[in-house]
Amino acid sequence: MILCITEKPSVGADIARILGADIRRDGYFEGNDYCVTWTFGHLCELKDPADYTPLWKTWSLSALPMIPQRFGIKLKDDKGIKHQFEVIERLIGSCDKVINCGDAGQEGELIQRWVMQKAGCDKPVERLWISSLTDESIKEGFQHLRPQKDLESLYIAGLCRAIGDWILGINATRLYTLKYARREPGMRNGNILSVGRVQTPTLALVVNRQLEIDNFVPSTSFELRTKYRGVVFSSDVKPFKTEEDGQATLEEARKHDFEVTEVSKKKAKEAPPKLFDLTSLQVEANKKYGLSADETLKTIQSLYEKKLTTYPRVDTTYLTDDMYPKCGPILNALTPYQDILQPIRGKKLKKSNKVFDNSKVTDHHAIIPTGQPPQMLTQPEWQVYDMIARRFICVFFPDCVYDQTQVKGKSGKIIFKTSGKKIVEPGWKAVYMQQNTVTPSSPEQSKDEGQEKDSSALPEFIKGETGPHSPFLGKKTTTPPAYFTEGTLLKAMETAGATVDDDELREALKANGIGRPSTRAAIIEILYKRSYIRKQGKSLRATEAGIELISLIKEELLKSAKLTGIWEGRLRSIERGDYSAADFISQLKDMIGEITLSVLRDPSNRRITQLPQDEKPQKAKSSKSKKETPKSKTD
Repeated sequence: MILCITEKPSVGADIARILGADIRRDGYFEGNDYCVTWTFGHLCELKDPADYTPLWKTWSLSALPMIPQRFGIKLKDDKGIKHQFEVIERLIGSCDKVINCGDAGQEGELIQRWVMQKAGCDKPVERLWISSLTDESIKEGFQHLRPQKDLESLYIAGLCRAIGDWILGINATRLYTLKYARREPGMRNGNILSVGRVQTPTLALVVNRQLEIDNFVPSTSFELRTKYRGVVFSSDVKPFKTEEDGQATLEEARKHDFEVTEVSKKKAKEAPPKLFDLTSLQVEANKKYGLSADETLKTIQSLYEKKLTTYPRVDTTYLTDDMYPKCGPILNALTPYQDILQPIRGKKLKKSNKVFDNSKVTDHHAIIPTGQPPQMLTQPEWQVYDMIARRFICVFFPDCVYDQTQVKGKSGKIIFKTSGKKIVEPGWKAVYMQQNTVTPSSPEQSKDEGQEKDSSALPEFIKGETGPHSPFLGKKTTTPPAYFTEGTLLKAMETAGATVDDDELREALKANGIGRPSTRAAIIEILYKRSYIRKQGKSLRATEAGIELISLIKEELLKSAKLTGIWEGRLRSIERGDYSAADFISQLKDMIGEITLSVLRDPSNRRITQLPQDEKPQKAKSSKSKKETPKSKTD
């Protein structure tokens, strides 16, 4: 008998149907010489400090840092989980071979391996590795099962991540709580200062941005501009500190008519935006529809389980070359979008190296539709599905072609210039010009890619023409940076705090981003829960407790996004087999040792009060779906 272990009952039911295991039992299906069972996400977890020694049950500075000689796992204390584990354990004992059918990613690998280890599995194990849950993909996956040893480095990376979060999170939280927390009367859950490998540098991003805004001092200057034929031109004169300083130059410009001295026009192209990875999807959904990172993750997970989109927890925006022949049939199957697809009908499907690149894909490709017909979707599901479908469609459209025009002129000896852009061939932007033809409109919907009008298009200017103009001094006041939204915070986490709009540079910085795409939404949710951040409109604001905690932490290793990004890069190297897991854990142990000594030596008597955990901080509305959303391992 062959035993298949999936990560969710719904996936188990699909695989059982395809394999012919159609007899339902308590906790599994059987038939056709197969048994198909499932976990519920994390059945196992790393042991708590008290599981290693009773001395670690009580919070004490003298016990820090707590480093077990060997980390162990335990079954979660839940009646339903214990019952399901007993089913899995019994089936493993009686089977001839196990097929690991967990989600094909680092966390999925860790979840399933821990269960098999706890059950004492000594049977041969193969791995089902698929990027979508369509019947075709599942059948193809069973025809190309992978040996478990091929995924060993993936598991080791996941294990190092879990151990690293335990070492830093548990030790640092106890350390800062015991050293700096003020206990308030009647506080039922105590006054815990939560510190973590990813949550603390993420909080620091929000706090530092807020302090930058609070401390911002605006400055004002006056620029000489002029209006000619309804178009504003800027001068090359250095801005003036005061309006009075610019009066003489302004009067000089008024003495002369405006003369056009140069008109240059060139054609330029704009390539389609890249396909979605999880983070860019969350960023776009937050910007366009106001969906929180957590809501988007739950929504795309639901679409994946409904077989409508591919595996969501990815950090690449590319497809592999072998996906190219499959793209045409997927496009043909997108029945709600057939009118939009008319411009590329009958033409060879475009293949760009900005879309297809094997070197940019490791475990899974970018998020794309599967071609299955979307039916009975909620509005958020329609919105997210539509974003993914249109993004997939537009990468096969031509580039957008536009005229870029620059006009120079003068008034006396003062030089002015302006520029404009006019779309000549919309290309891929046409995909977004019928935005509401597929999905219901949303009151929160904002302008999407390709929907902008030619507001910057210039009238026709002729070299040598002259005429009256209206010079003026335009007041310019510097503004502080914007507060983070969930979308811009996700971008900052992805690039370790760097402000990046360029897609290529963003791709390069991903290697050292903080957190993983699958956990970043959970990190933001933790900061809400801990009352370290709150939401005001779409903006994220740090609470007093969050600001105090970051100001209290002097150890850059704990709160620097760049340093945390370096650790994240090493975890990715472990996943590739290029870095030693032993070295990673050893460095983490040294790190927590240094932090512990530094805090213990602090002679100050500072105390801060964290909000009670019972209080509900202001945050984004979260989905009330009861569907299986098992993964919430936090950093």
